[in-house]
Amino acid sequence: MTASPPGTTAPEPGGPRAGRREWVGFGVLILPLLLVSMDVSVLYFAVPFISRELEPSGTQQLWIFDIYGFVLAGLLITMGSLGDRIGRRKLLLMGATAFGAASLLAAYSPSAEALIAARALLGIGGATLMPSTLALIRNLFQDARQRATAVGIWSGAMAGGIAVGPVLSGLLLEHFWWGSVFLINIPAMVLLLVLAPLLLPEFKHPRPGRFDLPSAVLSMGTLLPVIYGIKELARDGYALVPVLAVVAGLLLGWVFVRRQRRRPDPLIDLTLFRSRAFSGSLAVNVLAMFATVGFAIFLTSHLQSVLGMSPLRAALWALVPSFVVGATAPLAPGLAGRGVNRASIMCGGFLLAAAGFCALTLVGTDSPLWWVLVASSGYACGLVLVMALVTEMVIGVAPPERAGAASALLESATELGGALGMAVLGSIGNAVYRRDVTDTLPPGLSPDDLHAVRETLGSAQAVAARLPGRTGDAVLHAAREAFVDGLHAAAVGAAVVCAAAAALALYALRDVPAAAPTGATDPADPAAPVGGLRQPRGYTEESTDGSAYQSAVTRLP
Repeated sequence: MTASPPGTTAPEPGGPRAGRREWVGFGVLILPLLLVSMDVSVLYFAVPFISRELEPSGTQQLWIFDIYGFVLAGLLITMGSLGDRIGRRKLLLMGATAFGAASLLAAYSPSAEALIAARALLGIGGATLMPSTLALIRNLFQDARQRATAVGIWSGAMAGGIAVGPVLSGLLLEHFWWGSVFLINIPAMVLLLVLAPLLLPEFKHPRPGRFDLPSAVLSMGTLLPVIYGIKELARDGYALVPVLAVVAGLLLGWVFVRRQRRRPDPLIDLTLFRSRAFSGSLAVNVLAMFATVGFAIFLTSHLQSVLGMSPLRAALWALVPSFVVGATAPLAPGLAGRGVNRASIMCGGFLLAAAGFCALTLVGTDSPLWWVLVASSGYACGLVLVMALVTEMVIGVAPPERAGAASALLESATELGGALGMAVLGSIGNAVYRRDVTDTLPPGLSPDDLHAVRETLGSAQAVAARLPGRTGDAVLHAAREAFVDGLHAAAVGAAVVCAAAAALALYALRDVPAAAPTGATDPADPAAPVGGLRQPRGYTEESTDGSAYQSAVTRLP
């Protein structure tokens, strides 16, 4: 690793400081992160164009959206562990190749079935890229303060990519055909393939053991049906198939955990969970993503359906909180680097988020836009403070040879928290909407119109548009008021979760260091103190020219 130039700060006990080469390599890692996060949201504006060209059925349209996230979530643990074994840079390059090729296939898909298959391949590529980027950060930055700064930037870039996706999609679709939203991935992947071998060292576990294929299948069998079932329940309400999917996933998860306990070379090192910094951070991250993702649909729907903005205009205004978030993300690691207790920062972040959600309970159908944006920026900033520190603690406490699996666990927790948030907060908002709109609708609506109005605000707008004069206005007014009531209920639910998470962060993460010193303690060592993980003797990290150097081995007192 590049030595610090003369005149820089001396290395801290946690490890040598990174130099210019590592920071440039980190910049290269941001490329795939931006694109993978953008691909979650880049289809928002492209759906009408795809529908005209490919004529997908309703079910196919849902799968065009969902298959990417399902495959991504299901393969995260497998790919994170595979990167630890074969090399994270190697897996990153494989993922970049797959992601670029799948983007080309998606752009020129001749049918809905072909686009669904291409989106599934994109999910495979994304699952290789995301844990590889975070694990490589763990290895590039051995100094805890530098790593915290890098993680803060990483968190801001991921949030920014999700927010920029719809805007970039809208701009491209104004000038090009729908496949252009996929083609933008290819130049960045080519650049990554050229620069990564030059700037990024290779890292892998020196004694990884055999790759356990049955465990990989079990991990996918756990995550895929659970996340699928939760999302389906959030979208359509109670149904037998999604419930059975969740139950089946949980049963396979139990089998998976039992297998990991018995294997000498498990896919996931369960001893990581002995560390309160690790297990507590994962729990806190689930709650943060619960609030973030669970409430996002209410904000975008309010801008479009209540304030009457076009999708592109709504996406542009929604960037305002994202800009604030991008500037806030590095703040939390910076405060922690100056000695502020991390549990206190997380608690403060959750309380700020709770205050933002409470402010949103004052939003009405005629509230000014600035109030919505300020309140949304408040909750978004609070939660990104939490998530930046969570990421830092998870990759900091994991031993370097397990950084890929630890990163995959963090991202799996992110997917699970988001799915739960959509299910619970979405159900709360929908229940209040249906109750209130039913009580305030004008009389005389046909059963079909009444059913459509009670489904969603979008359906209510469609019904109102074809009803005469005052009746249509009354339906639209009742639906908008009911939606805002549902938004208030979801905001209260999110605020309660954030308040509980603030207490959990203080309790679970009090007096827990953010990172063990490099090679602190071996989790398999019975004498290892809780919260520390030792790097094994003989662990090596291969540099880009093929040479290897020995990691420093330190011990906790």
